[in-house]
Amino acid sequence: METLTTAFGNLIKEAVVKSTAASKVTEENVFQEGNREIVPLLDKMVETLALPGSGISGMENIRELFRLLKEGRPCLLLLEHYSNLDYSLFHYFLRKEEGNSTIADTLVAIAGKKMNEDSPVVAAFTSAYTRLVIYPSRSLQALDPEKDKEEIRRSAVINRSATRTLIRIKESGKLVLVFPSGTRYRPGDPSTKQGVREIDSYIRLFEYMCPVAINGEILHFRPGDMMDDSVSEDLVRLTAGPVMNCSAFREQVRAKAEEDGIEDKKQAVVDAVMKMLDELHDKAEIERQKLLDK
Repeated sequence: METLTTAFGNLIKEAVVKSTAASKVTEENVFQEGNREIVPLLDKMVETLALPGSGISGMENIRELFRLLKEGRPCLLLLEHYSNLDYSLFHYFLRKEEGNSTIADTLVAIAGKKMNEDSPVVAAFTSAYTRLVIYPSRSLQALDPEKDKEEIRRSAVINRSATRTLIRIKESGKLVLVFPSGTRYRPGDPSTKQGVREIDSYIRLFEYMCPVAINGEILHFRPGDMMDDSVSEDLVRLTAGPVMNCSAFREQVRAKAEEDGIEDKKQAVVDAVMKMLDELHDKAEIERQKLLDK
């Protein structure tokens, strides 16, 4: 299979030229507006690789979430994560399904700081969409408490600013999107399918949430740089599950964890989210295979 670079080298170069992404994340720039000039370039990649029949199932659930959002209820989308084109797929098909960009225009994705700092190409891709940048827990775990004191202080400053900004934007009619796993799934590494604990805090801050499964892959993970990932055509279905009350979901899971003697209630909530996404994914895959067999 071709790599992302060999398949879309010209589009990638154009995205980097158009990019205005900050190469260093600070407390002053955790909220970053999307660059609309780059969106058509990513759309072209999706259009080239996503086979006919690709799109969103359960669109009525997303519309219900959006209705609640317009009523002033803070709402959260929880997406599976397999590749660095997942958000491009969701954004593209959301606009296709709607016939306009009303819902897509309200999206704010939670993104890790490495999306800005690790590669100018990844930063260019990421900068297409509006996002709130955090210093993720997976990155923090790799730091040495003694050797990396300055970086640990930096992480705290970034995350404090991100939390303040999240509280502001969730009340301003924005639909916040987060990947509960905090990273792309790497085949053969089950730890990348485990949800991160801070997702419990997001659920606690919001009123309603909707899970979204992703079935089918057009960009496949390979060790190394994102540009080494391989591309292929595929039928991709994104499936939105039912809208749920965050407080009710969280309280139910925590009560069951207490009953079962589980001490880490936060992880129990996140594990329940990942289980819900797995079940939604498995059910959606049956339907996707039917489309492939036609």
